[in-house]
Amino acid sequence: MSVPEEKDSYSFILPGIPVAQGRPRFSTARGFVVAYDPAKSKDYKKCIAYMASLNGPSVPLSEPVRLSLRIFLPIPKSFSKKKHEEAEEGSLRPTKKPDISNVLKGVEDAMKGIMYADDSQIIEYGTIGKWYSAKPRIEVEVERIGKRKG
Repeated sequence: MSVPEEKDSYSFILPGIPVAQGRPRFSTARGFVVAYDPAKSKDYKKCIAYMASLNGPSVPLSEPVRLSLRIFLPIPKSFSKKKHEEAEEGSLRPTKKPDISNVLKGVEDAMKGIMYADDSQIIEYGTIGKWYSAKPRIEVEVERIGKRKG
């Protein structure tokens, strides 16, 4: 069996409305406080991890990486025809939730151990932004920017 060739960048598209990393929830179990991810964040991170595993390296990258994230939110139905066109062409950008930083954190955490060994390896960000689209999704790209070990 041949070993798959490792690439310098890996990317995938996760279709659907982007979900931000939720605030941790807390519960008490046997007298101890336990923190956990909200169900919606946890499920979304599983989807990201699955897509990363299908499109990522055979083993997590060990060198520094650059992460790019393009977040496409659905165009609100309340938009006028003119605003809808501006949103579709990219001149009107979303200023509503979810926050870029919360979506980014969820993506970083979900790909840990799949795309890269640890999210501390992300030493640079490429394109990171939010746009409107008739096809909501997240486009993710992880690029090697360090020398390969071995």
